[in-house]
Amino acid sequence: MPDNRDIPETATTVTPIGDEDELRRLAVELAETAAAHVRARRPEVFAADGPADGAVTTKGHPTDPVTVVDTESEQLVRRLLAERRPADPILGEEGGGDVAAAAPGAVTWVVDPIDGTVNFLYGLRGYAVSVAAVRDGRPVAGAVADVANGVTYSAALGGGARAAHPDGTVTKLACSGEDSLSLALVATGFAYGRARRGRQAELLTRVLPEIRDIRRLGAAAMDLCLVAEGRLDGYYEHGLNAWDWAAGALVAAEAGARVTVPAVTSPGSAGELTVVAAPGVADALTNLLDRAGAYTPIPD
Repeated sequence: MPDNRDIPETATTVTPIGDEDELRRLAVELAETAAAHVRARRPEVFAADGPADGAVTTKGHPTDPVTVVDTESEQLVRRLLAERRPADPILGEEGGGDVAAAAPGAVTWVVDPIDGTVNFLYGLRGYAVSVAAVRDGRPVAGAVADVANGVTYSAALGGGARAAHPDGTVTKLACSGEDSLSLALVATGFAYGRARRGRQAELLTRVLPEIRDIRRLGAAAMDLCLVAEGRLDGYYEHGLNAWDWAAGALVAAEAGARVTVPAVTSPGSAGELTVVAAPGVADALTNLLDRAGAYTPIPD
């Protein structure tokens, strides 16, 4: 298996630097503010007779959409960060950036303005705003705001993971206690490119017979948070970018999941594997994926 980066599995393995919870609170504020904008804009941009002119374009592949609301959401987060932490660099899905350029010990903000844009485009529940603070290549705080359901998942390195609900309640997150891979509900995702997607389909035929079932939700950040919440037992996918996993992987790790991700500087085009699993099934899922050849990257 490749030397991917492991995020610590529990808060007890980490000594916080001191400002992680402050960064978490800011990540929550940024994600929730952007999520409110996304929620308000959807009915304005996607009326009953279809999207407004110019509202949807594509990038990379014809099946990979970007909407005007994606761009607006990221611009909003960038404006707020310019006010609150003007010295911090930003890596965003739409606006770019370079996380490797940060000085040692400095914070870089990694932003996915709408994770699950296809779901957003079609009006399907399951899209989120993801904001993470990364220091020295490791997420130290993050928030994932589930736009449609109004739930915000957040975590600070060494401080556990939580979910804030629309009624004001806050719950501590913990992975499922499932310990049998044959009963594990596992999520995955598929690429936009034909070649990688075909290889992912082949791998699925080796994984599916060994587990309870597969779910394909269409938003990596949400998949990771659902593992943290115990609604999924595991998740794997090739070709994620840092903005797809930075916040959600920390949430999952702080909820007790075993998490393996690429380096934060690794582009999604390299096709490396991300795996997150409840501790009771992590070894078995890892071994299954290894036997299936899933740890070989699938470049775009």
